[in-house]
Amino acid sequence: MEDRLQMDNGLIPQKIVSVHFQDSALKDLKGQTSDKHAQAMQPHPEPPTETMPEPDAAAHAGKDDPQLLREEPKQGLGSGSGADPGEESDRGAGSTEHHGLHLFSCHECLELETSTIESIKFASAENIPDLPYDHSSSSESVADEPSADREGRRVTTTGKVPNILVYVGPDSKEAQGRCQHVQAMLADCVDTERYTIYHLWEDSALSDPWLDNCLLLVLATPEPVPSTLDQKVIAYLTQGGKVLGLSSSFTCGGLQVASKGPPQKTVQNLLFCGTERNEVRLSVLSSGCFYEESPGDTLGLGKLQGHLDNVDKDRMIVQVPFGPLGGEAVLCQVHLELPPSSVVIQTHEDFNLLKSSNSRRYDVLKEILTALGISCDTRQLPPLTPLHLLLAAEESQGALMQWLETHVGPEGVITSSKCSLKFVSSCPPDTEITPSSLPVVTDSEHFSSEHFDLEIYRHNLQTQHLGKTILFAEVTSTTMTLLEGLMFKTPQEMGLIAIAVQQTQGQGRGRNAWLSPVGCAISTLLVSIPLKSQLGQRIPFVQHLMSVAVVEAVRSLPGYEDINLRVKWPNDIYYSDLMKLGGVLVNSTLMGETFFILIGCGVNVTNSNPTICINDLIMDHNKQHGTDLKPLRTDLLVARAVTQMEKLINTFQDRGPNGVLPLYYKYWVHSGQQVRLGSEEGPVVSIVGLDDSGFLQVHRAGGEVVTVHPDGNSFDMLKNLILPKQH
Repeated sequence: MEDRLQMDNGLIPQKIVSVHFQDSALKDLKGQTSDKHAQAMQPHPEPPTETMPEPDAAAHAGKDDPQLLREEPKQGLGSGSGADPGEESDRGAGSTEHHGLHLFSCHECLELETSTIESIKFASAENIPDLPYDHSSSSESVADEPSADREGRRVTTTGKVPNILVYVGPDSKEAQGRCQHVQAMLADCVDTERYTIYHLWEDSALSDPWLDNCLLLVLATPEPVPSTLDQKVIAYLTQGGKVLGLSSSFTCGGLQVASKGPPQKTVQNLLFCGTERNEVRLSVLSSGCFYEESPGDTLGLGKLQGHLDNVDKDRMIVQVPFGPLGGEAVLCQVHLELPPSSVVIQTHEDFNLLKSSNSRRYDVLKEILTALGISCDTRQLPPLTPLHLLLAAEESQGALMQWLETHVGPEGVITSSKCSLKFVSSCPPDTEITPSSLPVVTDSEHFSSEHFDLEIYRHNLQTQHLGKTILFAEVTSTTMTLLEGLMFKTPQEMGLIAIAVQQTQGQGRGRNAWLSPVGCAISTLLVSIPLKSQLGQRIPFVQHLMSVAVVEAVRSLPGYEDINLRVKWPNDIYYSDLMKLGGVLVNSTLMGETFFILIGCGVNVTNSNPTICINDLIMDHNKQHGTDLKPLRTDLLVARAVTQMEKLINTFQDRGPNGVLPLYYKYWVHSGQQVRLGSEEGPVVSIVGLDDSGFLQVHRAGGEVVTVHPDGNSFDMLKNLILPKQH
């Protein structure tokens, strides 16, 4: 292409694909080009390394002689390989019949090149099948294959490549930011290994043949859609295309966009009805517009619909079937693409409303995308990775290796009831890793992780014992099982902790699962407590101490004191009293005179969706107070939480519950809260505080303060509290 192949955004071409024509365009060019053109393309005196077939041969390559394109070069460019000797003598010794390299001088070749570039502009390397040397196969044969055969080539059952195109209007800084929000939203909802999401620039939208390469078109611009593009979108729908409009001016099927005044973005209540007629109520950011029928048109809408919870029930989401080939559009005048942390969300109250509805926003989005034929199935679980044995203090390496030599089995294995750990110096890539059999790499010299910085952890860990020896995994089933084989054997000063980036089978209270995506600080800490100590006599307090330790890890940082993290009895970490963003799970075993306690903890730090994380609170605080607090990392939070936990344990052992309860009450969400005992119709009581064992005390009508326990069945531990039997 003589350096004239250009790609947007600095993308680098990865594959060049030969295009074989049924009817030879090159043959038509034969004789149309003057000898002057041919002479202009005379080769240099040095013999070239390749030869090109003459036009007739190239035109029929793969039809008559599939070996032709694999022949070894025989002559220089000027000798016309395979040409008739008589014709060659008529042209002269230096001339050539074919014109394969005269793109700058031949108008017909320029047109051919341009059309070829246009036809493959949206094709990615993974969408182009590797063609065998059997050139008798044509592009049509690929399109006619059964969908099962095409699956590996990323072609859907509709015959379209799985491309989702996002149009956000003319190029501008605002449009690029809007596109990033839409792409991030789509990436959270669909499997990006299955679908490819592209930005459809305005020039490309108006001129390029994107209709055949698009599985879903997303229109997300408030600006008027150019009439040329509007016609293209209608043509796309007519041939069975799918369109998602997000606060766009585009309409179809007898709808028009209306407003009751100047459009203004406001947070309002939406009632959404899905395909199963299930109604969902959520807070949304409205565009200030709504849909109404065009005069004289009768609407034939689909099941998906959404309207504001107001007197007029303004229509905000509509599903519009279009044409006989299955075309369909879902049009929205609510900003489902914008996260609650978006800069357009100005007030703290609006942030709270939108964050509280964020998981329902994703439910609505997934239902809409599913109705448009996009799969939102749960992604395949990532494969398990090896564990790495890391030390917060490098000088402990020798003592740790000496301990391992005396305690592991003959093959370097330590076994527990849940899993076996095999200690190895390195782990080949093909090593089989299962939840019950895990390699532990002891050589940390070459350790690196995108999500865990050992130096940051070391800098923020200020403990005597806890958290000193780390079992780290990028992906593991659950950190709660990793330490079971070691907990009774290791000396206390080793301070074992298991840390993971992702869990595939995270554990919550009872049989509940704890989802652990990237961005969640996941750890299990080993703590040993003497039975006859202050805390040993009040083990239920351990979960309270860990919850406070996480909150204090953030709020003790200079500048972060007002980040509204709190604790909810007995084991939850909350944003204000609105949303849960973390939890604690404690398993304790009494061996002789010692409690061996595994404290599992998971806290959302950087994973904003689909609920909330600590960095969301920091961003909102910066917006409301004009501060510039930096977002936190998971490795920093784990280290600081372990540091605070050791301080709280030491304080409790010295002074008992009264040493830590003032800090606990400072952060808890229950001051003055009222709950019902026994059932939804039970008597109302007011929460007072914790008793000497860590259970709730409530104030009953008549002035009596009593201790209450969970009924053992509730997911929310504050529901259906009961009075224990008196003995």
